[in-house]
Amino acid sequence: MKVIVVGCGRVGSTLAGLLATEGHDVRVIDLRPKAARRLPGSPRIRFHEGNGYSRAVLQNAGIEHADAFVAVTSGDNSNIVSARTAKETYRVPIVLARIYDPRRADIYRELGIPTIASVRWTVHQIHQMLLHRHLSPELSFGNGETLLIRSEVPAYLIGRRLTEFDVDGEIRVVEVTRAGRSLIPAHSISAQAGDLVTFAVAATALGRLRGFLDKELGT
Repeated sequence: MKVIVVGCGRVGSTLAGLLATEGHDVRVIDLRPKAARRLPGSPRIRFHEGNGYSRAVLQNAGIEHADAFVAVTSGDNSNIVSARTAKETYRVPIVLARIYDPRRADIYRELGIPTIASVRWTVHQIHQMLLHRHLSPELSFGNGETLLIRSEVPAYLIGRRLTEFDVDGEIRVVEVTRAGRSLIPAHSISAQAGDLVTFAVAATALGRLRGFLDKELGT
């Protein structure tokens, strides 16, 4: 992908380095020329000085050919303006933005821009890890309302159909890894010993999923 990252603080520079090591081309924009020192030496990363919502700067960074745009400056207003410019003016396919004030999430939602709300997300993740320490999310969506959880099937559930684990609107089995091979479970497939199951689960239903997985036979 060709990715533009606006903001070269710890998040932006780390993200740029990660994307570059994966083979993506990254353009990083920041008002402060000294911020470029944070970036790793990589031919796949180029630094552009200026505002992330300046059309001249964005065009110089190649936004017209960008596959993704990420706004992670320290200012919510700057992130909103630059993300909106990328989405509405340049029609970048993937636009993400960081926010510090979760109350602004509704603004982004109305614009169709997914957000990463630092405080809200971090608190949510810590809370879930404290309550469900053995159910570590593989991936989360939105602001953490929906999670992907992987767990080995407990012995008492072996032989039961995987669809029995589904709870409408709360829990659904979306994948099974069996003997090293991944498959999408058919309606009739039953759990086998050693199965590693991926659940899509609402964060509010983690307790219910834990109940399924922790329950002892006969209790």
